Amino acid sequence: MKSHTARNLTATFLIVGLFVALRVSLHVSEAEIASAAARFGFSKTSLPEIAGPPVRTQRLVHPNLRRISAFVSTVGAGVALNDVDGDGVANDACYVDTRTDQVIITPVPGTGDRYKPFALNQGSLFNRDRMAPLGVLVSDVNEDGRVDVVVYYAGRSPLIFLWRPSVKDGPPLSETNYVPRDIFPDEIWMTGSATTADLDGDGHLDLVFANYFKDGSDIYNPSATGAVSMPQSFSHAFNGGGERIYRWTGSTAESVTYEEVTDALPAGVAGGWGLAIGACDLDGDLLPELYLAHDFGPDRLFWNRSMPGHIRFALLEGKTTFSSAKSYVLGKDSFKSMGVDFGDLNDDGIPDIYVSNITEPGGLQESQMMFVSTGSMNLETGIAPYINRSESLGLSRTGWAWDAKLDDFDNDGRLEALQATGFIQGRKNNWPEIQELGTANDVLISSVGTWPKIQNGSDLSGHDQNPFFVQAGDHFVDISKQISFGEDYVSRGIAIADVDLDGRLDMVVSNMWGPATYYHNESPRSGAFLGLRLLLPIGDDNSTVVREGLPNGEMKGRAAVGAKVTVTLANGRVLTRQVDGGNGHSGKRSSDLHFGLGEARGPVQIKIDWRDRFGHVQHKELRVNAGWYTILLGSNSEVSP
Repeated sequence: MKSHTARNLTATFLIVGLFVALRVSLHVSEAEIASAAARFGFSKTSLPEIAGPPVRTQRLVHPNLRRISAFVSTVGAGVALNDVDGDGVANDACYVDTRTDQVIITPVPGTGDRYKPFALNQGSLFNRDRMAPLGVLVSDVNEDGRVDVVVYYAGRSPLIFLWRPSVKDGPPLSETNYVPRDIFPDEIWMTGSATTADLDGDGHLDLVFANYFKDGSDIYNPSATGAVSMPQSFSHAFNGGGERIYRWTGSTAESVTYEEVTDALPAGVAGGWGLAIGACDLDGDLLPELYLAHDFGPDRLFWNRSMPGHIRFALLEGKTTFSSAKSYVLGKDSFKSMGVDFGDLNDDGIPDIYVSNITEPGGLQESQMMFVSTGSMNLETGIAPYINRSESLGLSRTGWAWDAKLDDFDNDGRLEALQATGFIQGRKNNWPEIQELGTANDVLISSVGTWPKIQNGSDLSGHDQNPFFVQAGDHFVDISKQISFGEDYVSRGIAIADVDLDGRLDMVVSNMWGPATYYHNESPRSGAFLGLRLLLPIGDDNSTVVREGLPNGEMKGRAAVGAKVTVTLANGRVLTRQVDGGNGHSGKRSSDLHFGLGEARGPVQIKIDWRDRFGHVQHKELRVNAGWYTILLGSNSEVSP
């Protein structure tokens, strides 16, 4: 009896000890927060709006979903910052206004009236009575040196709006410059996110779409018949839309072609409820790994094993130990992931992975996740070498989070961590019913009739504050209240770029059922910076050219998505970033690279690794001073076999 009691006590102490170890409570003083906040400052302006269709604050839905009409009307506020008008600066915003279902292109406020804001002409390819645009991806898909716009939807497959030159004596940029191309299967999708990356290393950008509801679910059609499949589980659902991968096969000035790769992912891992995609090279071979953030089920990390013309991935999962909570293990979680970004927090030269989720005191207390690398990238074992450190870093508890972004807004060489938060804004708190649903039997979850009514007027984390985390010693502190980083609406996307070339990163936050907000960076204590626009040539010249500053559109090229830059400071510290092709949920940063250099003086050493436009791996080392540079990455540098 004594032995049995001792074993029980030992087990109890172990469980309590593990709980305490996993739930570290950080004490952060007001003085610490005030000191961190003093380094930052932003002014806020709404993005321009244009007249359009009648305003809505909730979507028309399938008859089967009227019970939860507000629940399924919560995505779509996409935004991207990029160089749309070709002036050499990422000072243009492309965003979805969910109130009118318009896809709007506009100069960022304060960057000049270079053209009038306009909406893309979706024409007869879009029917607002049963469709909705859910996001935008700005990328030069046909490789002509000007960016195009990929719009993804609920109710149809994506459209590509190809840029065409302005007519003689016409406006410098307008809706006539963009011609829609319906090149994907004529199917009903609900696409939660999209990104572009050179998956197979052939020198061209492929497309990845993450779909949410099962393909064919006509969720925004009030005249539809039949039923819509709900998640088969609140935490292990595999009956969603999953991912669709398209390999680039060719382009002209008027068109671009892709082929779907149906066997790129391992068997048995399809059907996730996709809300975010991240493509980033984790093992140094300049082939991007894929992180797929799923609602209602485990996320997936895939190791890239592709060759030109053949896209293949292998599954990676974190290692479970006795002291690790299952949902803290990468790929074995049961959380509701909705955003992903990459950045090196522990200075080991390997990108760490920031994943957003749901945290609500008294509600679904899950965890925001910061997967920090363990330093070993021996991926042949199938083990993802990452450990979730979000709790000890102070990043685990925020709100109902969507986009997650890592960037350096005060140029001190340390990354800040931001999230767009909030779900449904209303008057009636529905958290008690959702909490009850979250603990129900999976058999009940799959029937919409067992869900509580979540309709106009419901509120679920509708007044969350978007967090702005700043590193303070060995942890992060949230200074959002001190710098007024907050919105009057629930937020979805965060797009980042230095829109005025002052060396400080600015951003746009997109909101559901409200205007998007431009945050102009006015931080008073910014350090030195290095800004890089890395381009692949579009003509016959294969030389590598380095120019100080941005060339006002004179140097033609397309973004070198996936290129990696390593910056070595005078004190030996190493910073690394990769050119982003559209990672995250619904906010897309520009393809420019930005490094905060702190108090660095004099030139810094940089190394650039990239795949040229033929897919060959290239390397180049330079010594440059702080400031902006444009680099055309040709094929005459040191070439790897």
